[in-house]
Amino acid sequence: MFFYARYPSSNTLKTYFPDVKFNRCITSQLIKWFSNFREFFYIQMERFARQAVREGVMGGGEVALRLRRDSELYRILNLHYNKSNDYHVPDRFVEISELALREFFTAIQAGRDADPCWKKSIYKIICKLDSPVPDSFRLPGCPSDTQSTG
Repeated sequence: MFFYARYPSSNTLKTYFPDVKFNRCITSQLIKWFSNFREFFYIQMERFARQAVREGVMGGGEVALRLRRDSELYRILNLHYNKSNDYHVPDRFVEISELALREFFTAIQAGRDADPCWKKSIYKIICKLDSPVPDSFRLPGCPSDTQSTG
């Protein structure tokens, strides 16, 4: 689900987890789970952006900051969110990840990371880019092959 929604609302969670008996505690735990997923995502983006800055990538790094499906960053994200590799990673997630990487790179390169709140502007961009979660995620047992929704 994280491939589509990095910031799901409690209503979205309730829609896609119909077998869960929701109460305040359960909802809070699921929201915390997505928060941890986001934290991992942003840590990786910052890590790879800093590496690109250290390596001297210039001018927004259009070529060097491409997130290809054979890249180390993609491998790390896929392994974290898709451990058994049951789901096809949607192209939109790859695009959003690449955008996040470039936003971190640009901010670090410009020295904006000296401000303690420097990441907030990046979070505001990424939070607006959630995609609709495919209806197949609502089905009992959630089918493992979502290749066609990619």
